[in-house]
Amino acid sequence: MAESINHELIQSLTERFGEKIIGVNEPYGLLTFETQKDIIISVLEFLKTNTVADFNFLTDITAVHYPEKKHGIAVVYHLHSMVKKVRIRVKVFIDEHNPTIPTLTGLWNAANWMERETYDLFGVKFEGHPDLRRILNMDELGVHPMLKQYPLEDPNRVDKKDEYFGR
Repeated sequence: MAESINHELIQSLTERFGEKIIGVNEPYGLLTFETQKDIIISVLEFLKTNTVADFNFLTDITAVHYPEKKHGIAVVYHLHSMVKKVRIRVKVFIDEHNPTIPTLTGLWNAANWMERETYDLFGVKFEGHPDLRRILNMDELGVHPMLKQYPLEDPNRVDKKDEYFGR
């Protein structure tokens, strides 16, 4: 059933948004696609109100940092249709030097805290958010800890020096 809904959904999305729906695949049956930040609100509103799947539940908003890619941060939305028992993943790649994207708080109230968490950990600024501030880290913390911009280990640790291990 999920496969037929996925096929119908992609068909209706491409009819509505055309070439702005790219990278369509189904890893483990989970329909995944990419779109652009200028139409993300329209795409997610379409998914929420479309009768093919009726994605009425926003499961999660998060981000992934890809420092090797041109647009280094992917904002990832997970939606769930409680009625049809189908899930979907939507990705939007944004510039890591100007990580802004429109807020979803107008569509789902639950987006409020999810966007605040994503801002805190990845530095993604959700334009139009009613109260965008840190919720997990201290306000004085000058970095966003999930960005891969820092070395994984402290270079000053003496117990990791090769001469101690005969190398």
